[in-house]
Amino acid sequence: MITGIVIAAVLVGGVGLFIGVFLGLAGKKFAVEVDEKEVAVREQLPGNNCGGCGYPGCDGLAAAIAKGEAPINACPVGGAPVAAKIAEVMGEEVGEAVRTTAFVKCKGDCEQTFSLYDYAGERDCKMVNLMQSGGAKSCSYGCLGFGNCVKVCPFDAIHIVNGIAKVDSEKCKSCGKCVAECPKRLIEIIPYGQPQVQCSSKDKGKEVMAACKAGCIGCKKCEKNCPSGAITVTDNVAHVDKEKCTGCGKCKEVCTRKCIF
Repeated sequence: MITGIVIAAVLVGGVGLFIGVFLGLAGKKFAVEVDEKEVAVREQLPGNNCGGCGYPGCDGLAAAIAKGEAPINACPVGGAPVAAKIAEVMGEEVGEAVRTTAFVKCKGDCEQTFSLYDYAGERDCKMVNLMQSGGAKSCSYGCLGFGNCVKVCPFDAIHIVNGIAKVDSEKCKSCGKCVAECPKRLIEIIPYGQPQVQCSSKDKGKEVMAACKAGCIGCKKCEKNCPSGAITVTDNVAHVDKEKCTGCGKCKEVCTRKCIF
């Protein structure tokens, strides 16, 4: 009986040893070479995995930077400090980094708009957007105020204030999650501090005034007074060209509706 136990133990041990040796050799044969630059770049990235860079997390961005497929300043969360560290790893110079922030194109809070009916369903923007008139708010283009954008922001940079979403530009990292989440497509990534129109309504002036006290009526005063031709009225609402705008603020001065921020 003891002999049987010894034989069984030897067999098990032998099989284990064989498997161990086999796996070791297989591991060496099929090992994937690691790009040292990729590893070094990954160590500099913040690890939020927000996807704001357009790649599948920090690992994806690190691989792209190491291969030269993405710029060294592609991480919106890390900003200039992280870009500088990655530049050292890659042996490149840091290009000019433009600070950006998310911006909500709506000023129609509870004081500027009113409710068409009482909504008692699920407090979810995507759900409410499917309701009559695209929600209970008097402006069918306006922020619904149920905070889907707030829920997906990993930096606590956006909150619902008096019925509409507002971005804290100091906290915002421009990851873009709020942009993708908003069913009304009201959020954009813009250069930090650049004037923007707080309205998205495509209705004509009379209809806008009936729905919101602060909506753009397409009067074109901003367009006519912009010295750089950076603001134009299309579909009854003013738009700022991010590339042309110099931030002079003239459009804000002449706006009779006070909807340019």
